[in-house]
Amino acid sequence: MPQAAKGPETTGNAGARLASAPSLSDVAHVAGVSAATVSRIVNGDLGRASADTVLRVQEAVARLGYRPNHAGRSLRRRESQVVAMLSPNLDNPAMAAIAASTEHALRAAGYVMVLCDTHDRPELQDEYLEAMRAQLARGYVLVSAVPSPGLGAAMARGEAIVCVNRRNPLGPSPFVGIDNRQAGADVAAEFARLGIDDLAVIHPAVMSSSIAERVQGFLAECAARGIDVSRLPQAGGAGPDHIAMGYAAIQALVARHGWPRGLLCPSDLMAYAAYRHALETGRAVPAETRIIGIDNNAFNQWIAPWLSSIEIPYRDFGAVVVEQLLACWRGEPVADRTLPHRFVRRGEPNHALAVP
Repeated sequence: MPQAAKGPETTGNAGARLASAPSLSDVAHVAGVSAATVSRIVNGDLGRASADTVLRVQEAVARLGYRPNHAGRSLRRRESQVVAMLSPNLDNPAMAAIAASTEHALRAAGYVMVLCDTHDRPELQDEYLEAMRAQLARGYVLVSAVPSPGLGAAMARGEAIVCVNRRNPLGPSPFVGIDNRQAGADVAAEFARLGIDDLAVIHPAVMSSSIAERVQGFLAECAARGIDVSRLPQAGGAGPDHIAMGYAAIQALVARHGWPRGLLCPSDLMAYAAYRHALETGRAVPAETRIIGIDNNAFNQWIAPWLSSIEIPYRDFGAVVVEQLLACWRGEPVADRTLPHRFVRRGEPNHALAVP
């Protein structure tokens, strides 16, 4: 058996190498084994070496402070430990919560997340998809994806793609989210519980699939409870984000129909905008108009005690996303995952009471 050297050379070429970053050959020299043996051990293949050899290599790695060159391995394998998340409007607390949850879960599983803000624009989505492909991203988490040529190309290549919040607009992909139609229906049921049938809805002028499903679920439940939804006021608003959209929509709604007794806002950001307009027009919330949102952002308990909301379990999304990615990489069939939401009541004597 080769004897371990007493230490690395300190003169000549070896000394020059060790003065910078130690190489795999340096570890092999100190451990008294071949570079191939070191490569197998540092990459987790321990079955072809004796326990003594493994120990000597591990001691040499620790002594020299050697770090494996993952970039070189990524180039050889055409994959890396990088996972790209593409998400729109990261100033939206819901998007930020999804990103934080996913980053934590990926890091725990040994992966690095790169976060890209698409601003809901297909050309930016494609730009980031191509940039992350050039970085050998191993998988993609698309939060609220939009149709784009680059998305279609990634699907055709068989890339590992998990869609979050919105289903893949171009075809089947693993999905993590909630039942948006049921969330909207639950809001209608809450208004019924409160005895409120003077209802209205605000929403973005151009609705995403998830927002449209929430509104559809709300209207379907209202109709099932005997409300003539053809006469139920709705207004859409345009803008760069949900607050601006909500503000434009509530102004248009009130100008045309006046204030309702109950108002569905399909995101909490739109609810904040509606509340701002209520303050400006002297409308008491929740005494005169009860506003219900969907998200239950984490800081609602501090800034919006008037807002009941459907709570989406964003903090639980990350672990499920990682499960979906791992299944994709193993080549296993991956089923959609619909996580349970719950209703959080505020603005009542026993406010902030969470109910299933």
